[in-house]
Amino acid sequence: MDTLEQLGQTIAGALKVDAQVATGELTLNAQASDIVRVLTALRDQFEFRTLVDICGVDWPERAKRFDVVYHLLSLTKNHRVRVKVQVGEGESVASSVGVYPASNWFERETFDMFGIPFTDHPDLRRILTDYGFEGYPLRKDFPLTGYVELRYDDEQKRVVYQPVKLVQEFRDFDFMSPWEGAPHILPGDEKAKP
Repeated sequence: MDTLEQLGQTIAGALKVDAQVATGELTLNAQASDIVRVLTALRDQFEFRTLVDICGVDWPERAKRFDVVYHLLSLTKNHRVRVKVQVGEGESVASSVGVYPASNWFERETFDMFGIPFTDHPDLRRILTDYGFEGYPLRKDFPLTGYVELRYDDEQKRVVYQPVKLVQEFRDFDFMSPWEGAPHILPGDEKAKP
């Protein structure tokens, strides 16, 4: 079985991409114009036949603001690989639906949340937000107030528009692992023997 470093060197040499291994994960950095060729070769030559996910990342301070990230899995080789391409605002990425049919909804979600268009996509339209929604909610410059949502009000028996309020200050992330247990006694635990 190849190590990740060996696999990365093999793929980088064959596909002319940059490969790096960090924290036990193989990442390939490709050009957006080559994504279909790279994904096809990974599927056919290196047996990465399962597309796990496609997502976007917003880096507003960079010239090429967005990363489109593809996660692939090889069940026969027991390897995972991440493929990243950088895309500027207003630029597009070629659709990978012809290579991995499962990418259809992933690309729609990335378009809906980040505004990254995919050329030659068979049905590129919003998938998670309401009809007529303006903006892209996962961009870092998306305002947290000022938008309206469309919903059905059971009391009024009609569709209503109401302002969207995303209250961030009430979120409390303690980053505690649920397997380690709470550092304090939970209600009901005071009866348990230590």
